[in-house]
Amino acid sequence: MPTTVKAFGAHDVRQSLTPLTIERRDVGPHDVKLDILFCGICHSDINFVGGDFGPLPVSPLVPGHEIVGRVTEVGSAVTRHRVGDLVGIGCMVNSCRACENCRAGQEQYCLKGHTLVFGSPDPAEPGAHTQGGYSEAIVAPEDFVVRVPDGLAPAAAAPLLCAGITVYAPLKRYGAKPGAKVAVVGLGGLGHLGVKTAKAMGAEVTVLSRSDSKRDAAAALGADHFATTGDGSAFTELANTFDIILNTISAPVSLKDYFGMLRLHGTMVSVGVTTEPMPLEVFPLLQNGRAYAGSLFGGIAETQEMLDFAAEHGVTAEIELIGAEDINTAYERILASDVRYRFVVDGASFAELKA
Repeated sequence: MPTTVKAFGAHDVRQSLTPLTIERRDVGPHDVKLDILFCGICHSDINFVGGDFGPLPVSPLVPGHEIVGRVTEVGSAVTRHRVGDLVGIGCMVNSCRACENCRAGQEQYCLKGHTLVFGSPDPAEPGAHTQGGYSEAIVAPEDFVVRVPDGLAPAAAAPLLCAGITVYAPLKRYGAKPGAKVAVVGLGGLGHLGVKTAKAMGAEVTVLSRSDSKRDAAAALGADHFATTGDGSAFTELANTFDIILNTISAPVSLKDYFGMLRLHGTMVSVGVTTEPMPLEVFPLLQNGRAYAGSLFGGIAETQEMLDFAAEHGVTAEIELIGAEDINTAYERILASDVRYRFVVDGASFAELKA
């Protein structure tokens, strides 16, 4: 029989989230069920609830895609996980698994469309939509559940399931390594993990921020350098400097200014989500053979690789732990840039909600 669990979700866009109950499906042969211990809050959760991506895909909608939990039940054919394991679920819980991209381990680019952990039609439950991690428990296919290594604090590991892999994948792909010079644009939830990850990969890291207010914070995270872009002088002073520019800002930026900071064959990659257009001038890319790219989280095997890397190098998020009743306030504070650097919801607090 399906299980009723307490959750926190939205009934319409631009409305506060409220306590509610949802049904979790029976555990199938290849499924894993877990009690949710912690769930991070990501800016894209706010984008969904705020209507930035259009109407809610389903009502009510339970967000949350940075999930760490303890396995409580496994299907008869499950081989990867056992009851009692500490595991994680990130942005997606299914894909076609057969297309060229899926076969390459890049399920996030599934040519038939991946299944998001919330708000997607659920192939495992026709007629239903997936619901996310702002809840007591979740059921997902074992192939989309990853192992949380020993040595990672579960609460601080939760944001790695989205923010961590979102910065790890492009930094690895575009060559963050000893001798490489990496610039991180923005020092928020994504940016602070970008700094930590690039440093762990051996790169020389510069934080680029509009004002000087985050200089000390950048140094505390391990950044080698800090430059302010507000008056425009850094774009001249640091011209032809970086191998990689990781743009974590969830708002439009002047791309041509940043392109000029790339050295020969350097790449600027955007990972922050914005629905607003940004003008793109081609000539600055032609100079120095530069490239501009985007990146969307990562595949399942790469997410496991990232978690193992994080455990080895001590990379976790800087978090503020909150209860479910504080989620609406957390959304407001994120929009006001009033968090250092990620909110994580204590899963035990969902049981205390009065739906």
